[in-house]
Amino acid sequence: MSADFDLVKLSKALSWLLRHNAEKQGFKFLPGGFLLVEDVLKHQKFKGFSVANVESVVGSCQKQRFTLKTDETDGRLLIRANQGHSIKSVEVEMEVITNPAEFPTVIHGTYYRVWDAIRQKGLSRMNRQHIHCAAGQPGYKGVISGMRNTCQLFIYIDMEAAIRDGIQFLRSSNNVILSPGDENGFIPPQYFEKVVDVKKNEIIFP
Repeated sequence: MSADFDLVKLSKALSWLLRHNAEKQGFKFLPGGFLLVEDVLKHQKFKGFSVANVESVVGSCQKQRFTLKTDETDGRLLIRANQGHSIKSVEVEMEVITNPAEFPTVIHGTYYRVWDAIRQKGLSRMNRQHIHCAAGQPGYKGVISGMRNTCQLFIYIDMEAAIRDGIQFLRSSNNVILSPGDENGFIPPQYFEKVVDVKKNEIIFP
């Protein structure tokens, strides 16, 4: 098994634990959504991995999915996922966006197979805490995360109108735009500026 493959496996395992399954696996989050790296590495899913491996995954992740920091009280290493949590108790500090003019382009990436449902009901946060968006076109300067690079449709969000109507938006530490949606967990279609078919470079909505 190659080192590269091992690091991909480790990255996926960290996402699995930190975003979705830590509490089910008996972990208790520290403030900010952090866990001790030494405790994470004791879990059977991380057998064979080291602190150096974790540092390599975090440092090489272009989308900056994770944050490492040293505990100020005892010097031990902590790790968290920056966003994408389905665990309701996790509270990661984020910046509340009050001036949408600072983010003129906000895009949610998705796929053909779910477009009909999205067109009818809007974007859903589903089992996660937030709906994820990129703060601009993927690949542009400063846009490192917020959607998968396999997305087939780009939904451009009218964040100004949504905020005006009471929908909250936040910015994570790795510059992903996040929203809990309305009271039902949706960003309704009325806040879609346009939807672009990426492959065809065609506007398919409105």
